[in-house]
Amino acid sequence: MSLAAVREYFKKIGFENRILEFDISSATVELAALALDCEACRIAKTLSFDCNGETLLIVAAGDCRIDNAKYKQQFQCKAKMLTTTEVLFRTGHAVGGVCPFAVPDDVKVCLDVSLKRFQTVYPACGSANSAIELTPDELEKYVDGAFWADVCKLK
Repeated sequence: MSLAAVREYFKKIGFENRILEFDISSATVELAALALDCEACRIAKTLSFDCNGETLLIVAAGDCRIDNAKYKQQFQCKAKMLTTTEVLFRTGHAVGGVCPFAVPDDVKVCLDVSLKRFQTVYPACGSANSAIELTPDELEKYVDGAFWADVCKLK
């Protein structure tokens, strides 16, 4: 269902044919890198948080993790990840396919600056075996309300 919603989302801008589907899982950074035959750092992972009752997605490079001090300074709350059940309910995507596309209007999307060092990155497309190749500029342009912030650090 979620992949269909993302496909419909991209159909509006003519990008639906850019969605890649795999015969193997791409549910983790490592699996996505294998499926795409690329460096894990180029996987644009989407992390889901509750920030003072609001849903916040952070899209970051695959070799990064949340820096709790930067997160707290940026959002004025402690980093609290959503549970598996909450992720599906609040984003419309299941863990392994969470992405910043075709999410409810009240979901905020932060793009971490760690993505800007790459010409292209690969976020998921709503399923555990899909992705799309986008430039960081395309990601910003085609994710409704997305904003850039520095909230991660290298692992």
